[in-house]
Amino acid sequence: MSMAQLAGISREDLDSAGAPDGNKQTTFTIGDLSREFDVTLRTLRFYEDKALLNPRREGLNRIYSRRDRSRLKLVLMGKKVGFSLTEIKEMLDLYDLKDGQVLQMRLALRKFNEQIEVLERQKVDIEQALDELRRTVDVVAGLLRQKEAGAA
Repeated sequence: MSMAQLAGISREDLDSAGAPDGNKQTTFTIGDLSREFDVTLRTLRFYEDKALLNPRREGLNRIYSRRDRSRLKLVLMGKKVGFSLTEIKEMLDLYDLKDGQVLQMRLALRKFNEQIEVLERQKVDIEQALDELRRTVDVVAGLLRQKEAGAA
């Protein structure tokens, strides 16, 4: 399963003006996407510089397609689960290859499993840190109670 499939975005949505979310709009300004996805204009320009988005230009204005919007949704989903922009771009680029679905799916599956392992390790580390912090809170709270009782 690819990132796009996980996000509910089909190849047709990336390739055309299809709209899985019911939004029939086919073009978007940088402001439209900034507001919709709560990202800065700078972020969108950065993603463009990294070739994650490819808006057309009308003078100085960027015009984003339905495909750009779908790609942005995938980029943000990928970032949310901890993928680097390089990894996201690699998976999106493979998705763009018309005959590359099997290759893309294998890569995505490997990346997803690797990220699950990373997040599981982080989860264990966080739980250990929380346990240590809770023990410290208990010790400090006990010391504070003793100090307060002795002062009364």
